[in-house]
Amino acid sequence: MQTMSRAVLTTDLPLEGRRQGKVRDIYQCQTQTGEPALLIVATDRVSAFDVVMTNGIPGKGVVLTRISTFWFDMIAKHFGDKLQHHLISTDPAHVAGLSAEQVEQLQGRVMIGRRANVVPIECVVRGYLAGSGWKEYQASQSVCGVALPPGLTQCEKLPEPIFTPSTKEDQGHDENISFARACERVGEPLMRKLSGLSIAIYNMAHDYAQQRGIILADTKFEFGLPLEGDRDEPILIDEALTPDSSRFWPADQYAPGRDQPSFDKQYVRNYLQDLVDDGRWDKMPPGPELPREVVSNTLKKYLQAFSELTGGELNI
Repeated sequence: MQTMSRAVLTTDLPLEGRRQGKVRDIYQCQTQTGEPALLIVATDRVSAFDVVMTNGIPGKGVVLTRISTFWFDMIAKHFGDKLQHHLISTDPAHVAGLSAEQVEQLQGRVMIGRRANVVPIECVVRGYLAGSGWKEYQASQSVCGVALPPGLTQCEKLPEPIFTPSTKEDQGHDENISFARACERVGEPLMRKLSGLSIAIYNMAHDYAQQRGIILADTKFEFGLPLEGDRDEPILIDEALTPDSSRFWPADQYAPGRDQPSFDKQYVRNYLQDLVDDGRWDKMPPGPELPREVVSNTLKKYLQAFSELTGGELNI
């Protein structure tokens, strides 16, 4: 793959319905065979504390797409008909209306997915007590209304993975909520189904990653209800088990009671938290510009995650 020196921070394609999330640009499109679909472009934007940074991580979108594709393939093999996902193709040439130049620019960083009504809940599964969950536990001995045993330490493995939903916001801060509040938003039958699916995917991915020397501490999933076919059966959408949506820790360095080295964007969060602690940033947009060292080291961590998980190599 060609080495990338400039970050792709935004796209402007001749397609309808453009939406911009924190990391992805999403368009309505049709495949070359006329099938309605979504074109999901993973840019190199990086967000932390729900704020998009001024500069990006060159090539990050390619790594995210490759990792997601790897997991979607594994999920399809593991779950079969019990769980469908949205991914149709990762080849932008399958999208009608794009020029040869645009297809070339998008290579490696797109997913063409089935259209669906997005369930407005982030489906978070935590197997270890880290991040906002650790802070909440210290205050209430619970996480998102889930009571936990006393005496747990930072990053300790939980007795069982827990499902801790949050709101899904395109802009601004997602909010951790209880399972009951999530049920009020989208209905209890659907939330029970999403909880079961999320924990099942997490357990599968956790066991696989552990065999590769990686701990999957927590992750988040997004689901949608398909516009065609069985509209009551949720499908997995967006990304899956990437360093942007998950905490990955090297198993050989794991020790509860402290923060862990990681393969994810926690490196960026830690740098930004230092800025917050020093009063140089208030966690409000616009995000600060990341130094070259932070950009370079973050990309190395993403590439290491790809290599460790898949056994492959990316030259970015």
